[in-house]
Amino acid sequence: MSLFWRIFLLNAAVLVAATLLLLGPVTVSTPVLLTEAVVLTVGLAAMLVANAALLRVGLAPLHRLTRAMTTIDLLQPEPRPVPAGQADIADLIRAFNAMIDRLEAERATSAASALSAQEAERRRIAQELHDEVGQTLTAVLLELGQVARHAPEAVRVQLVQVQETTRDSLDEIRRIARRLRPGVLEELGLTSALKALTAEVTGHTDLTVRQHLGADLPALDGEAELVIYRVAQEALTNTVRHAGATGVELSLAREAGHVRLRIRDDGRGVGDAAEGAGIRGMRERALLIGAQLNVTAGPRGGTEVRLRVPVDEPEGRP
Repeated sequence: MSLFWRIFLLNAAVLVAATLLLLGPVTVSTPVLLTEAVVLTVGLAAMLVANAALLRVGLAPLHRLTRAMTTIDLLQPEPRPVPAGQADIADLIRAFNAMIDRLEAERATSAASALSAQEAERRRIAQELHDEVGQTLTAVLLELGQVARHAPEAVRVQLVQVQETTRDSLDEIRRIARRLRPGVLEELGLTSALKALTAEVTGHTDLTVRQHLGADLPALDGEAELVIYRVAQEALTNTVRHAGATGVELSLAREAGHVRLRIRDDGRGVGDAAEGAGIRGMRERALLIGAQLNVTAGPRGGTEVRLRVPVDEPEGRP
């Protein structure tokens, strides 16, 4: 039965009941007596209450659908509304679910293309920094060393200072190139890349990083490893820039059917702040591989980032 006929019949049932009462023991005089006015008022109130109750029951699935529409987030998949109710209400809920599925698929496709282009651009920039800018600065260092050996003492001191500044700039460029293109990840794998990442953080900040990397991690494809690395990189960057933390713990472990990455710091926490571009970028990356990302307050304060990546367990393994 369609929504129109359900509402029509509910209202008709209430009106028929009121009509039967008027044809039965309830009568109305002219002018209306006080007792009759009381009866009519009570009857009207009863009809309104009954009508409201029946409509609330009949339209309850629409209220659930409305709540789902106001809270849905394409970056945080949630269970779809159940196609309950009659006829076109259930059809409406099914159409809404199909629309969300289509939007999520289209967003995943566009996000994959955008992130792929972003990684390619990062690789190109890192290569240019390493091959062109890095080699140029290396040549400048050699020339400065050659000039310093033949320069007067007073000038030699200044040239040595320029050499140190150039060497620091070269180290910084190499560090930026490594962040743009994690060569360690491609050459030595995820565990070595995470170790290099934490070493880089501790080497350039006062942050203490404790790492726990499981020894029995399953084999992951290149895309999953890159997502895990980028999420860890973004989480540590956020900790350094915004958390005001003194320590952070990074762990990568195997769970039943999943690999879990967890980054937990002792900083000020996320509070009620809206998610920034960094966290939304992590969510988009997680969706590409069907992973689940949660950013919550830690058990002892601070912020905890958890990424659960599904893996195919070999047969016979619990």
